Amino acid sequence: MFDVLIVGGGAAGFYAAIHIAEANPNLKIAILERGKEVLSKVKVSGGGRCNVTHAEFDPNELVKNYPRGEKELLGPFHTYCSGDTVSFFEERGIDLKIEDDGRMFPFSNSSQTIIDCFLNEVERLGIQVLKHSSVVGITSIQNEDESSWKVTSIKKTYQCRKLLIATGSNPKIWKMLENLGHSIETPVPSLFTFNIKDDRIKGIPGLSTYASVEVLAKKMYQPKITIQLKTKVSDKVLLLSEGPVLITHWGLSGPAILKLSAWGARILNEMNYKFQLRINWLPDYHPYAVISLLQEIKEVEGKKTVLRTKAVDIPRRLWTNLVRATGISEDTKWADTNKEQLQSLANQLTKCEFSVDGKSTFKEEFVTAGGVNLKEINFKTFESKLQPNLFFAGEVINVDAITGGFNFQNAWTGAFIAAKGITKL
Repeated sequence: MFDVLIVGGGAAGFYAAIHIAEANPNLKIAILERGKEVLSKVKVSGGGRCNVTHAEFDPNELVKNYPRGEKELLGPFHTYCSGDTVSFFEERGIDLKIEDDGRMFPFSNSSQTIIDCFLNEVERLGIQVLKHSSVVGITSIQNEDESSWKVTSIKKTYQCRKLLIATGSNPKIWKMLENLGHSIETPVPSLFTFNIKDDRIKGIPGLSTYASVEVLAKKMYQPKITIQLKTKVSDKVLLLSEGPVLITHWGLSGPAILKLSAWGARILNEMNYKFQLRINWLPDYHPYAVISLLQEIKEVEGKKTVLRTKAVDIPRRLWTNLVRATGISEDTKWADTNKEQLQSLANQLTKCEFSVDGKSTFKEEFVTAGGVNLKEINFKTFESKLQPNLFFAGEVINVDAITGGFNFQNAWTGAFIAAKGITKL
């Protein structure tokens, strides 16, 4: 018999357990983890460095990084935000550093620093960590005074007064929650890269450049929703993003692509990850301005070859590939180009279309859009509105974010508020 059981030995589960034990040291608390290791996602986060949170300290701005959960997280972030996360780790001797893009990491550049912190804390606070304890059943026990829970693992059956589910994207747990009356938003992948086979990006992996990226609607595809990130979306554009684009061995990645995959998780799933992508490699230029620029270069650099004269600020090897894609030969001089060739080059620079055929997981950081319906959760406590003494934290609910430490911040905030709800009188 426990006072509190936490299902899931990940970031949210450990964070909640620590805050519960600190708020009330007399509570008997256990974490049930299905695997042989805890905090496995923490270990691989940020390429093994652990992207703890993001240096966005304004709740109103922070919520804009959540395709699902933006409205619901505003109140919780006013209660517990990224600054509180920084304080939590600093109080335990772990200083965090801010990188140029706002991501925050421990100074050690090692996720093991965060893992060791959690393991030391649960040992200090007397929290039991029960590994190899995959949960196979959750049953509500209705008492006269208050309801409690029976949790059956592959090893034992436990009882607890309060239950916190922090299992992340776990279909088996979602099914158990459905049996308790909760509705689950169908999970689909988020944060993935695009598979593209195209000579214009072939042989130049590792190149990164700032660009504007659009997902185009196919004629036969009628979107149910239109998503807007920055600028006005036309009837032919489903999704729009802007930021660094990384050319990879299999296609395209980078923040702009990952942002599209998050905001368009459901749309792209409906399209079976086969769609047209349009890239403006020069987002600061209007297509007409690029034509004028190319014509000016033709006048000034007439004796030089187009291929060797990089006229715009993009990586040279990308410029070379785009010039070749227009059909301009290697020895063609600027003075010898005609109107059609310059227009074709301007199109490659500002309206470069690719056919996407499939996706790839972004590193080891698999994120899912989907989970417990947000309307069924009280975000002042992260308690179920349907089942008393049942709480949630992390990605088990239908909240997910773009890359950059935001998914962890959702875990920390939800875990802290759930801990407060669990320990309140």
